[in-house]
Amino acid sequence: MQFSENWLRSLVNTDLDSQALSHALTMAGLEVEEMQPVAASFSKVVVAKIISAEKHPDADRLQVCQVDVGLSAPLQIVCGAANARAGLISPCALVGAELPGISIKQAKVRGVESFGMMCSSKELGITAEASGLLELDSDAVVGQDIREHLDLNDHLFTLKLTPNRSDCLSLTGIARDVAAITGATTQFAAIPSLATEHSDVKQVMVNESVACPRYCGRLITGINAQATTPAWMVKRLERSGLRSISVVVDITNYVLLELGQPMHAFDAAKLDGDISVRFAKSGESLALLNEQTIELKADDLVIADKSGALALAGVMGGQASAVSETTTDIFLESAFFTPAVIAGKARRLGFSTDSSYRFERGVDFGNTRNAIEYATSLVKTLCGGQIGPITEVIAVLPARDPVKLRMSRLVSVLGISLDQQSVAQLLTQLGFAFESADDVFTVAPPSYRFDITIEEDLIEEVARLHGYDHIPATPPVAALNMLAAPEQHLHLNRLRDGLVAAGYQEVVTYSFVDESWEHDLLDNHSPIKLKNPIASNLSVMRTSLWGGLLDTLTYNLNRKQERAYLFEIGAVYHQQAGAYHETTRISGLAYGSAMPEQWATATADIDFFDVKANVDSLLGADSSTKHVVYEKAEHSALHPGQTARVLLNGKVVGWLGKLHPKWQQHYGFAKSTYLFELDADALVNRMLPAYQEVSKLLPVRRDLAIVLDERVAVQSVLSAINEENIPLIADVALFDLYQGKGVPENKKSLALSVLMHDTQKTLTDGDADTAIANLLQLLQIKFDAVLRN
Repeated sequence: MQFSENWLRSLVNTDLDSQALSHALTMAGLEVEEMQPVAASFSKVVVAKIISAEKHPDADRLQVCQVDVGLSAPLQIVCGAANARAGLISPCALVGAELPGISIKQAKVRGVESFGMMCSSKELGITAEASGLLELDSDAVVGQDIREHLDLNDHLFTLKLTPNRSDCLSLTGIARDVAAITGATTQFAAIPSLATEHSDVKQVMVNESVACPRYCGRLITGINAQATTPAWMVKRLERSGLRSISVVVDITNYVLLELGQPMHAFDAAKLDGDISVRFAKSGESLALLNEQTIELKADDLVIADKSGALALAGVMGGQASAVSETTTDIFLESAFFTPAVIAGKARRLGFSTDSSYRFERGVDFGNTRNAIEYATSLVKTLCGGQIGPITEVIAVLPARDPVKLRMSRLVSVLGISLDQQSVAQLLTQLGFAFESADDVFTVAPPSYRFDITIEEDLIEEVARLHGYDHIPATPPVAALNMLAAPEQHLHLNRLRDGLVAAGYQEVVTYSFVDESWEHDLLDNHSPIKLKNPIASNLSVMRTSLWGGLLDTLTYNLNRKQERAYLFEIGAVYHQQAGAYHETTRISGLAYGSAMPEQWATATADIDFFDVKANVDSLLGADSSTKHVVYEKAEHSALHPGQTARVLLNGKVVGWLGKLHPKWQQHYGFAKSTYLFELDADALVNRMLPAYQEVSKLLPVRRDLAIVLDERVAVQSVLSAINEENIPLIADVALFDLYQGKGVPENKKSLALSVLMHDTQKTLTDGDADTAIANLLQLLQIKFDAVLRN
């Protein structure tokens, strides 16, 4: 928000100088991002009038001018400007003047005495370039200081406002805050209700009263649209960052800046019938004032007549109904649109407007009628015309519910002692209506303060007006206690450290992803869509971390990084039964060689079982309390023959596998890519280790080979043995798998090592034989397995 300091001071009378005012605003939460003078520093420059201008006797491009500067006699000044002529009123720097980079002295120019210098706007530091002398209006007073005449003793303030302070997107709002901060008195001019001069009206039908709870419109006929915008208004607009366009448009922009109410003027002759406020129809389009034609969507609120949409409500008007120099009748619009309806519309179209910026954050719905009255008075003064009655439609306006402020809560939060009288004074300075009883203030927020909804908002108001710099810096006093750290629950950092130790590098990617990732890669056809995405390729919430990892791998491969071990710990989002769920996942990707290039081992690419070892470590598969199973399964992103569903204690906790060949080709990966993803909550819960007696006696090992159907999974065999808990058998492991000569077709041979021991005695051959017999009987019953000869 940029504005002129002098304009602000015309609305609020404060004794603070510019620097002090800037500091006060910043310390009160209205950060002054920049403050700069409107012109460079200079002195002894006055309004002057050229009485005569004659050609220099020794130079073709110079003129000898007699200049009236308000002294008893005119000054002789040699001037080379092309527009120097008799009767011209322009700035003149007297002898002794200090201009930016120039000191003015009495001098001879080609033999002719010169007692000053006529000035352009560039020489005064007002503009970067100038083509001639700065020409002033005919009513300029000769001899007057040019800084005073052009109002150059002014500063441009730029505020960096937070989104909640939409009330300060106007000079009136800033003036109210300055008055509250400094205790100064505001000087707002009364806005009169003007008498109507004709009875013609445009009927207004608000079809969407929730989106537009208040709408005011007025016909003004017989105006002069070619009237000149007064210099004082042009100056204030330009110093606020807006250029002068035409008198009618300038008036609406001026009201926007002063009152914070966006307005629009339609050429009444171009309207077809009455006005309606509705959502856009299917296939409807609109040519905007910026010459951009847009296809309207169903959630676009428009101002329309019988022929169709006239303006995109709260954003920009249309070309078809724009005011021009030939306009004689206008329809003025002043409305309140619900912020949620306007939010994101301009950004979706690739631009932003002053109107949409304000409506998105909230406009004072109590000022809608005042704004149209104020604009009408300016139109009447500057353009003439006859005023019609206001057509107003009001529905249910936003509730401004009272907010309670407890003195005990205020003192507790701020940590300073404030009495009830001081708080009452601060609330009064803010212009808040309130009642107090039993140390509780019941405050009724005004219509322009959308940000006052809870008790903490009022505490913030008291704090900023009291002054953050007046709050003492008190060291905190608190008891130090050790935080609970149960051994059954691991911190995610333990898992993170384990992956880093295994050679993985952590990445952080967006939770917003491309919708095509969800559709194609994850077979999710109903992703959670964002209403207001920051980019078209970040339009849905992710249900897996793999998309970000694959994107990161592509980024690294494009930069000649041929080996990548990546992992991410982050949230994924799902929608079930109309509710949203967020869970934390641990996901990893491995690509390239199993080991960094080195002399000790030959280069070999990573395989499925290398990554499975990393997953086993995360799952705590070496723990006797963890039962980890890998089931063959299918996943849209993974290879149909190298995909496993991961189960932990009988519950599915994730996936492990090789990237599907079609995605391998899609991304252009030259080598195999392996992925895993696990539910973090399942991994961080661990059972406490239990003591188990260590045998002092030697174990007995027996190796046996069994033949069974090739479709039987090894994991199911090992799981069955572990579940049976055969006496004396402590561990069974697979050390060989064979198919070929000597093994029947459709069969396979599993070589198992069986470890047996007893903590109380040395095992005999008979004990071992019995255990092995029980094992073989189990395998024969469950899997039709036989001992291989």
